[in-house]
Amino acid sequence: MRKWWKEGIVYQVYPRSFYDSNGDGIGDLQGVIEKLDYIQSLGADIIWLNPVYRSPNDDNGYDISDYYSIMEDFGTMADWEQLLAQMHQRGMKLIMDLVVNHTSDEHPWFVEARASKDSLYRDYYVWRPADGKQPPNNWRSFFSGSVWELDEQTDEYYLHLFSKKQPDLNWEQEEVRLDIYSMMKWWLDKGIDGFRMDVINMISKPPQFEDAAPVGDDGYANGGDAFINGPRVHEYLQEMNQKVLRHYDILTVGECPGTSPEEALKYVGEDRQELQMLFQFEHMKVDRSPDNKFETIPWKLTTLKRVLTKWQTELHGRGWNSLYWMNHDQPRTVSRFGNDGQYRIASAQMLATCNLTMQGTPYIYQGEEIGMTNVHFTDIEDYQDLESVNYYHTRMKLGEDPRQVLEQIHQQSRDNSRTPMQWDASEHAGFTTGSPWLKVNPNYASINVEQDRVADRSIFAYYQQLIQLRKEHLTLVYGSFENLLEEDEQLFAYVRKDEQGTYLIILNFTEQEARFQLPDYLPHGGWEKLLGNDDNYHDSDQDKQTPANLQNMIFSPYEAAVYRLQP
Repeated sequence: MRKWWKEGIVYQVYPRSFYDSNGDGIGDLQGVIEKLDYIQSLGADIIWLNPVYRSPNDDNGYDISDYYSIMEDFGTMADWEQLLAQMHQRGMKLIMDLVVNHTSDEHPWFVEARASKDSLYRDYYVWRPADGKQPPNNWRSFFSGSVWELDEQTDEYYLHLFSKKQPDLNWEQEEVRLDIYSMMKWWLDKGIDGFRMDVINMISKPPQFEDAAPVGDDGYANGGDAFINGPRVHEYLQEMNQKVLRHYDILTVGECPGTSPEEALKYVGEDRQELQMLFQFEHMKVDRSPDNKFETIPWKLTTLKRVLTKWQTELHGRGWNSLYWMNHDQPRTVSRFGNDGQYRIASAQMLATCNLTMQGTPYIYQGEEIGMTNVHFTDIEDYQDLESVNYYHTRMKLGEDPRQVLEQIHQQSRDNSRTPMQWDASEHAGFTTGSPWLKVNPNYASINVEQDRVADRSIFAYYQQLIQLRKEHLTLVYGSFENLLEEDEQLFAYVRKDEQGTYLIILNFTEQEARFQLPDYLPHGGWEKLLGNDDNYHDSDQDKQTPANLQNMIFSPYEAAVYRLQP
């Protein structure tokens, strides 16, 4: 069934780093308004806005102290209302972040909860008695250290899967759920078009907090098996759907790490009445050690293809995918899966081709459309990401080489995606007239919007063409998926097919030429080339012509091409 949220293109805005309208060094809502025409010119028609709610900003807005107010750094509620109105006037839709696994410790609920064990809000959070001043179990926080923090005033520990300033809400408590549902309705009634739900598959905790294994050299263990896809999570989401979501025509996407396709169908199955799509993270782990996200390991294209193919085929006709290479928590796409040196432009275009020709709703993160790269700060003091800073200091206590730890952070830090948007070659990349909250990537003079939009081989222009192609050829949205070259370590080739047509996508993921041989069961002739980035390499009109026969072709480094079988 056709749906707007299946056919739309989402552009993710991390407002703190997007555009600063008032010179205080922090991106803001007026800055987003000023750049709406830019986003729309790309072809995106949905914006996912990272949290702009009131927050002490311990974790860049994911520690909310008031769900009904706007953080002063970003502006006012009037600014937000202007943004929504301006978007709707343009036919664009706004998706807000929903952060309800935890609040800030400065939220009135938690302030009241920790005031007394008899507080009416005590059970809004997860508490356990202090036992010899030892935490209730050995789980490791996502931001290092224990998930438990001792509140000395009441002599009990509270649970925080993330920062100690982000206490976890107790979803077992019906009053918590009803208050959350009321808040969701409030924003939906203001006119927003959906929610991206932060770590939504962690809201259900086990009845017992047992130790996990194995224990790392920091003395803690990963407890995710107990709280990821927890015991009552589907009950809660079905209740949320019944009381809130089903009454609005909206997009819902859940951030669900640690989820397999089989488990995903419990969240997004068309018969489940929970969510419409989710963010899975299996392809985000192909280059990471299973024991340490900061430890980068070599990855193979065959592994990546198996993961992507699995999600394409197992959800087809049963659920819906989200398509992405990066977000505010991930390194830059071209530095991670492409080549941010000699082949930055070509590899950025190739990766875009992959993302925009699969089944699912594509998400583009700010700066991805111009090929922004990872940043290599040389001093830990230049990093603002709480996760990276905590990791660095933890490893220093264990006596590790600071240069090696910093190199790990260079590869995987969340600040790679959070450096300010690079608009032009002026000071601070045109992001601000003040001092930016986070240093700009030094390569902004050569990589920026202004320069890319006038370049001969523009990444931005290629994105525009891809998005237009996707909107004109709905087989690329809804069609089936077949991986053609399962064991090839250079080429990712696949067919998208339905009653409207047959499409072939060929992607070279390497900096070497690659030979493509079309399988015998597919026709070798009659293919029409719709789009490719081969203009990066070929100049003559003859070279640009579509070959009628795909039996034996050479693909240049990071070349991408989209073909359609002529009727």
